[in-house]
Amino acid sequence: MLEIIYQDEHYVAINKPSGLLVHRSFLDKRETQFAMQMLRDQLGQHVFPVHRLDRPTSGVLLFALSSEAARDMNQVFIEGEIQKRYLALVRGHSKDEIFVDKPLKEQLDKIADKFADQDKAPQEAQTLVRCLHKASLDIPFGKYPSIRYSLVECFPKTGRKHQIRRHLNHLSTPIIGDVNHGDNKHNHFFRDHFGLQRLMLFATELKFLHPYTKQPILIRAKLGEEMLDICRQLGWPSTEKDYQ
Repeated sequence: MLEIIYQDEHYVAINKPSGLLVHRSFLDKRETQFAMQMLRDQLGQHVFPVHRLDRPTSGVLLFALSSEAARDMNQVFIEGEIQKRYLALVRGHSKDEIFVDKPLKEQLDKIADKFADQDKAPQEAQTLVRCLHKASLDIPFGKYPSIRYSLVECFPKTGRKHQIRRHLNHLSTPIIGDVNHGDNKHNHFFRDHFGLQRLMLFATELKFLHPYTKQPILIRAKLGEEMLDICRQLGWPSTEKDYQ
């Protein structure tokens, strides 16, 4: 059963687990579970996705309970009147704060985007990154005497595909567990040392002005005990309230 973290007469949000697809996709025909269908069955009514999270990312995922509510929330996203907050565990020691303004060329799928414009110009993309915690493990790795990690919070100002993952890799602090834009040697070490194999990216907050009530809405998703245990092992605070 999915964890529902917000619900009113127009919208419902879940804490999407890592590894769960948002909806059916012909790109992965073998998959049998999808957040949209699971939530529909759990609520006993149709739901309409208003944004998406990558399959390996966990956290706040918002749905509308009608096509009209979906349309109105989509307009909130289009107008940029929404704030998303992510936490990411990355390789290396991050700068305390940096605003990444790096256009990204759209990543096209060979099958799904077969007829798309292959020469489309890079799209505007900005992400604010702040470092919350740093840690060093006295374990030699390659030419380095220790392994370094950082926990960063990211506020994407635009919504490009894999934007946070690509921007953090551009900063030479790739997200642990990112097989497409990360460091696989560090990914393997992390899996072997901490026993957790997933993308360490968490959609922790969604803030917006409700389209109908005009009230400010803040939806939060928990990191979960596995991530909190890793924080504990790295010497960082280890309760959910420490990361809100």
